[in-house]
Amino acid sequence: TGANLTNADLEEADLKGANLAGADLTKADLEGANLEEANLTGANLAGADLRAANLKGANLEGINLTKADLEEANLKRANLKGADLTNADLEGANLEEANLTDANLKGADLEEANLKGANLKGADLKGADLTNADLD
Repeated sequence: TGANLTNADLEEADLKGANLAGADLTKADLEGANLEEANLTGANLAGADLRAANLKGANLEGINLTKADLEEANLKRANLKGADLTNADLEGANLEEANLTDANLKGADLEEANLKGANLKGADLKGADLTNADLD
């Protein structure tokens, strides 16, 4: 709820169901963290390390994930409506059934990402790398 956690070390933290709406997590280390069902609406995670993080079912509406590292992250059924993922690394990420409506994915790396059943309506994929991504 608007907390300032810039550069915080939250590696492997269990934040399941946490309310971090509007929090500033710029460049925070959340590698391997459990954020399942967490509320990160409008939070700033620009440049954050979320490699292998669990964001299953998390509410990430309007979140700033510019240049964030989400490699191998689990975003299954996550709400990323209107999220800014410009130049984010989503290589190998699981975005199955995720809501990416109106999301900005310009220049994002979605190589080998799982996008099965994801809602990409209105999403901007200009310059995004979809090499070997699963879109079925």
